[in-house]
Amino acid sequence: MLDPRELYTVRPEVKESLVGEQPVMIHLLEGYVDAGQVARQLGEHLRDDFTATELAVFDHDQLHDYRSRRPAMVFDTNTWTSLDDVALVLHKVEDASGRVFLLLTGPEPDTQWNRACAAILGLARDLGVAQLVTAQGVPMGVPHTRPTLVTAHATDPQLAPDNPVWIDRVTVPGSFASMLEFRAGERGLLGRGFVAHVPHYLAPGTYAPAALAALDRVRDATGLDLPPGNLASIATQSLAALEEEVAGDGELGPLVAQLERQYDEMEASERPSVPSVDEIGAAVEQFLAEQDGDEQGEPRGPQR
Repeated sequence: MLDPRELYTVRPEVKESLVGEQPVMIHLLEGYVDAGQVARQLGEHLRDDFTATELAVFDHDQLHDYRSRRPAMVFDTNTWTSLDDVALVLHKVEDASGRVFLLLTGPEPDTQWNRACAAILGLARDLGVAQLVTAQGVPMGVPHTRPTLVTAHATDPQLAPDNPVWIDRVTVPGSFASMLEFRAGERGLLGRGFVAHVPHYLAPGTYAPAALAALDRVRDATGLDLPPGNLASIATQSLAALEEEVAGDGELGPLVAQLERQYDEMEASERPSVPSVDEIGAAVEQFLAEQDGDEQGEPRGPQR
């Protein structure tokens, strides 16, 4: 393996300011299944609503397949006016109480996964990181009219008890975030994650209530002071708009009512039923097909 340290450049003065901190590293990478754009919403909230300083920049030209995921460019009349270039960046961030944590955001690497994992975990070791935390959304057969369920996972299973019994054992295509957590466990570093269950009929859009639920779990796991800010009001507005949409949609209303019955039965039962692997796979395949079909534009579906 090529030297993982050659994948990134560190700002030494920012690294020096972290001596003795033992910060949490939150990693929220885009590109894998992320129903409701949970990871993207959290990444933007933590980067933009708190004090963030660039700590390390990865050489993403080595990790990104530009022909598979092309950056957006704007052409105006007779010239190119902007380029939305990709960047994988590690920030030093201060929460509302001034406590420091690290935030890794950007596209999931397309190549060199093992080397990229080694680079990130090497940085984590050098910076005294106490634990890695991530979050994402998955499409599930749940209604938006009920509290968002969240499935937890961790390198120490004792830290992820009392999960909603909707998924037992299943084999799925791996994500870079999942591999990073797995590799962290191999090195004895604690990794944790939270998966918000997003109503499958809202999965292609931006679903703020799921991001808010994931933020709550991240806050509880890390002890960081992370007020929801505008995310809470956006979630409230999204649910209000959905109520109007359901009331005026002859197909969506019955679907939501059916999901409500299933959800309530699961909550009331001491032995809740688990969807079959085929049902879970069908929901994920539909979500991926919708994303692939609209790769060059905005995700389809209600934008919340």
